[in-house]
Amino acid sequence: MDIRYFEPLSRAYKRMKVALFKPFDLRKWFVVGFTAFLAGLMDFEGGSGGGQGKMGDGGWEEVLYFPRTAQQWLTDNPQWFLLIAFGLVLVLILVVVFTWLSSRGKFMFLDNVVHDLAQVAKPWYEFKSEAFSLFLWRIGIGFLVLAAVIPYLAYCYTTLVSVYEQEWDATALIFPFVTMMLGLIAVFAFFKYVNLLLVDFVVPLMYRSRIKVLAGWGAFLPLFGKHLLSFIGYGLFILVLKIAVGIGIVVVGLFTCCIGFILMVIPYIGSVVLLPVSYTFRALSVEFLEQYGPEYQFFPRIDPDKLVRESPAS
Repeated sequence: MDIRYFEPLSRAYKRMKVALFKPFDLRKWFVVGFTAFLAGLMDFEGGSGGGQGKMGDGGWEEVLYFPRTAQQWLTDNPQWFLLIAFGLVLVLILVVVFTWLSSRGKFMFLDNVVHDLAQVAKPWYEFKSEAFSLFLWRIGIGFLVLAAVIPYLAYCYTTLVSVYEQEWDATALIFPFVTMMLGLIAVFAFFKYVNLLLVDFVVPLMYRSRIKVLAGWGAFLPLFGKHLLSFIGYGLFILVLKIAVGIGIVVVGLFTCCIGFILMVIPYIGSVVLLPVSYTFRALSVEFLEQYGPEYQFFPRIDPDKLVRESPAS
């Protein structure tokens, strides 16, 4: 089986142009953009980095002993402890609510992309069972990530403190610190890849067959095992595309005197502005999946040159 990457991307891009620009319909942009906004509520693709200065022994000591200092300060200021605890509970509630909304949104956005529609209410209710199953899975995976990361961070912290107190030299921390950070990156990369497979392939299979998340994984994993290298290649391909998109966003933001940046960081408005990007990525994963056989047919068949829709495959 000849699995391609650029051909599905080309077809996804053409679908996006037909859906959003032929003709251009501002109402459709705002409706589909809203479902894209819901779908991406819990997706953290960007980040910002601050300047980093040199850290001597004193700087390392402040960092390593910060938890002890913070614990003592909270003991002396119990009102702040209660306020922080309340804030953490509020954040947890928001995470749960946003995860539930985005689980609904992923099916709504997918439905609009597959059928070239601009609907909110119909897919919101139609796929509520599948979306709730996805929500439970994502919450469970979230706790699993915390269960893996928190003990690892605690181990890293105690190890670094022990090394520092034995050597009293910041340079002795460099190698264990780098090694631990690489381990943390590996953990996050693994869970990020699992989430990519979930959103890009398991969710479409759930959508097509109207099944729950475990059945969706059950339908996908045999295919994944049979074509492991092609799906690893897909993950790398998506990574490169997102880096390229990120660079493009920076260039557009700079050339618009940061007006583009302002629009893209406004909730919902940013999803509408970036709709061609999210639409193409959503269509790309389905186009890629369709290469594995007629049983993975989602879209009505389209002549990639004429862009004329034919009757859907049965």
